[in-house]
Amino acid sequence: MEEFKLYIKNMVCRRCMMAVERLLHDQGIEPLSVGLGVISLPRPLTPQERTTLDRSLREVGFELIDGRRERLIEQVKSLIIELIHNENNDLKVNLSNYLSSHLHHDYNYISSLFSEVEGITIEKYFIHQKIERVKELLVYDELSLGEIAALLNYSSVAHLSAQFKKVTGLTPSHFRTIGAGRRRPLDEV
Repeated sequence: MEEFKLYIKNMVCRRCMMAVERLLHDQGIEPLSVGLGVISLPRPLTPQERTTLDRSLREVGFELIDGRRERLIEQVKSLIIELIHNENNDLKVNLSNYLSSHLHHDYNYISSLFSEVEGITIEKYFIHQKIERVKELLVYDELSLGEIAALLNYSSVAHLSAQFKKVTGLTPSHFRTIGAGRRRPLDEV
């Protein structure tokens, strides 16, 4: 069976996927699968279905992505978010190899395109996503800083703390005391 893929901007978490899946069902569109930033369909959408879906997606903060470059950027973001925020993550992988193998493009091309379009390097985006994950884990207050550092593959607590302070301006312990008010949605990182 042939699959037709649609790429969605800002679909960065499981709750986002559920919201998009609900929108599709409400419009009578049955997807084969819904993943981070992508929908697989058994058939292409008619122009009317596509217009209606795009309008509905925009009403809840998502949008269809048409261009190849924009799709690739969203795929990079989705892969990084999935790598960092999934429970079964394996952050010991080499990021450039990971992205190249999943996207079937040379890393230099992916990296320069990402920087050109987003105005930030992939590495900085990766670090910002890791820091958002650290914030989340600090707010939950279930793991020690050492356990968080190990989970996110930091070489040491000192490295995590230095990177956290550089990005947020706060130490992890100070952030833990002030709580969740300083977290950002993943699509705004």
